[in-house]
Amino acid sequence: MLLLISSVRQKIVRESEASKMFTLDQVVPWGRSFKEYKAMFALTEGDLEKRILGCSDGPAGFNTGLTRQGGRVISTDPLYRFSATEIRGWIDEAFTQVLEQVRQNRHEFVWNDIKDLTELSSLRWAAMEEFLADYPSGLKEGRYREAALPDLPFEDASFDLALCSHFLFLYSDQFSLDFHLAAVRELCRVANEVRIFPLLELGAIPSRHLEPLITHMGKESYSLEKIKVNYEFQKGGNQMLKVFGPQGQSQSGQ
Repeated sequence: MLLLISSVRQKIVRESEASKMFTLDQVVPWGRSFKEYKAMFALTEGDLEKRILGCSDGPAGFNTGLTRQGGRVISTDPLYRFSATEIRGWIDEAFTQVLEQVRQNRHEFVWNDIKDLTELSSLRWAAMEEFLADYPSGLKEGRYREAALPDLPFEDASFDLALCSHFLFLYSDQFSLDFHLAAVRELCRVANEVRIFPLLELGAIPSRHLEPLITHMGKESYSLEKIKVNYEFQKGGNQMLKVFGPQGQSQSGQ
């Protein structure tokens, strides 16, 4: 998960004395594990056999884990223009600051599957180390592609399934409704089905763009459905949005 909004050397975390909510000035390099992706997107074994696009994946372990078990996946992110050494530096820069934000805002999170900050730190670090080990070979194989929403370098229906983790909706303060509409339309162009998680923005509040997007795209004959999943770390963050474009809707029988 990373979209570079100006220099990554800027301070990326700001404390809001007024709201006391988890806040970020820009999208940061922060990766989830293959296991978490399966839970966040309710991925079945059949899903994992599909042609999958991981959009705005950043330093996540999903591509590595799925490739290891023989899956077909391409991850995209602006981050992938940089070397593993540069990415590691930005992860190091972000890591302590993000964990401090989590510590200050513990009330926004569910501490069940992840018990405490120590376990969170280990889980996130392991996922990103897995990515960094795989990244050089994945670049050569074309599994990691530099690209940024809302413009993706793929033909129509290149993928069966597109996944977008912790970017759309999460950064609603930084990206407008028009950006979200263009991004979801683009994902529907390149994939027959789109899944987006979570549906909250930073601060563990419902995204201001979610209902307007559902209304707008519903009028354009897209099929959209909020689906509860067996994953919750942000309080209330246990739903994904499943989207079919007009053509994808027809192909899937929805």
